[in-house]
Amino acid sequence: MLTAHSHRFSRRAFLTSAAATLALLSTTSLTGAAMALEPVSGQFDFDSFSARMRDLAGRPYQSPELIDSEAYTGLNYDGYRRVQFNTKKARWLGDDHGFQIQAFPPGWLFKEKVSVYEITDGDSHPFAFNSDDFIYHFDDKAEREKMETAEFPGIAGFRINYPLNRPDVADELVAFLGASYFRALGRGNIYGSSARGLLINSWRDGPEEFPRFSEFYIERPSEKGPLTVYAALESQSVTGAYRFVIHPAGESQQETIMDVTARLYFRTDIAEMGIAPLTSMFLFAETNRHEFDDFRPQVHDCSGLVIEPEAGLPQWRQLNNNEQLGNSYFWDANIRAFGLYQRNREFESYQDAGAHYERRPSMRVEPTGNWGQGQVRLIEIPAKSETDDNIGAFWIPNEPPKAGEAREYGYRLIWGDLMPRDDDALAHVVETRIGQGGVSGVENAASLRKFVIDFDGGRLAELSPDTVFEVEATASAGEIVGSTFSQIEANGLWRLVLDVETEGQSLIELRASIGSGGEPLTEAWLYQWRGVPA
Repeated sequence: MLTAHSHRFSRRAFLTSAAATLALLSTTSLTGAAMALEPVSGQFDFDSFSARMRDLAGRPYQSPELIDSEAYTGLNYDGYRRVQFNTKKARWLGDDHGFQIQAFPPGWLFKEKVSVYEITDGDSHPFAFNSDDFIYHFDDKAEREKMETAEFPGIAGFRINYPLNRPDVADELVAFLGASYFRALGRGNIYGSSARGLLINSWRDGPEEFPRFSEFYIERPSEKGPLTVYAALESQSVTGAYRFVIHPAGESQQETIMDVTARLYFRTDIAEMGIAPLTSMFLFAETNRHEFDDFRPQVHDCSGLVIEPEAGLPQWRQLNNNEQLGNSYFWDANIRAFGLYQRNREFESYQDAGAHYERRPSMRVEPTGNWGQGQVRLIEIPAKSETDDNIGAFWIPNEPPKAGEAREYGYRLIWGDLMPRDDDALAHVVETRIGQGGVSGVENAASLRKFVIDFDGGRLAELSPDTVFEVEATASAGEIVGSTFSQIEANGLWRLVLDVETEGQSLIELRASIGSGGEPLTEAWLYQWRGVPA
């Protein structure tokens, strides 16, 4: 995730096991400002909560108080991992609805505590967590006793467990930890990409601002109902009231679905606001594997950005990891959906028996209602390690918010495999490869680059190889000097090959799609080629 000081994505340092519950978000070194907001027990409803956050926006901003506990503030990465929630102390353990609430301790990177309340029959009251809810796995007896007897400063976040994969095991389903970051899983997935409540001024002049979820209210669900979580968001420029209605994955659906409502109240003007921000990692794939001395064919949590505009073809923007920062903007009058997808689900494509990148969830944002004109922005930050979350995607409204203004955004956020459907009308991009252009076996100009795009699905499978196809390919600079489209006999995929002359260019926007008889057959493939600056 982007840090306010370095403008780099730093990422979780651990991925699996009991530490995977911490995984949420060793991603952040953020101690971004928030406020000292006093939660109130008693009657709770979303409208009253929203009014409270609106009123708060009219008051001066206050920085949060950091935890005051030498035992916890002194924890390093390894020490933090040794403080684990006792799953036998989970709230709602054994209830018929299946959900459980567990807490993250403070310490290491997480110096700010959050308040977590339970809502029962319309009334809120604190979830009272203390040191007895945690197990301290320290080999040194004195160190263990120090932690066990230290005054407990409060919790840094929480996770929601649910029978995601088996009816007798409550797997981690959702976790909230660090600034406004959160993660969720579909059935069979493991943690990878993450989402945020709000993004403010990322990779612009001056530091990025990190709004923080400081309060949570979790509504006790009915036996079969979804789980609803409310969150208070606050920073120097904005306050917000959030509602997450969580429909967990299970036997009936692979995806976990969140219906999100964000009510925002602005203290100051904001230059650029990102709605439904998504964060991920792309290190290398078939486009840039030659730059990494690694036995694995691919390393990434997601491979592409999906954009579904109000009109026109759906778009697959292949991700990139280049030596130069990448910024791309995709304008639309009323965006239908966007998301960061992990399309390749084959272990053989990654060969990582520990990280299992083939199981990382895709994330899809579907606006509810009309968001109006705006842009999806994609940020691609140079990365040398898979511990760097170097990809960001979010929607920017055409009109930036002003001080005193209030806005509401609703969207559905879907976590899961999100694989193309067998009945999709259009073929989808399977893989993108890049290499030396021209004819193999002869010397070609170094500036000639070859782009190889494989498609599958849609109506292509029904067509004869003798079909007359129309290749729609454009380049913003340079020149497309050759193109072919044909079926690969070995695997049945259809392959588009473009030779592009890049001499004298440092950035070229490429776009291609296939049709026949004036009708589209594929989604649009997009790529931003970045060469050595002149």
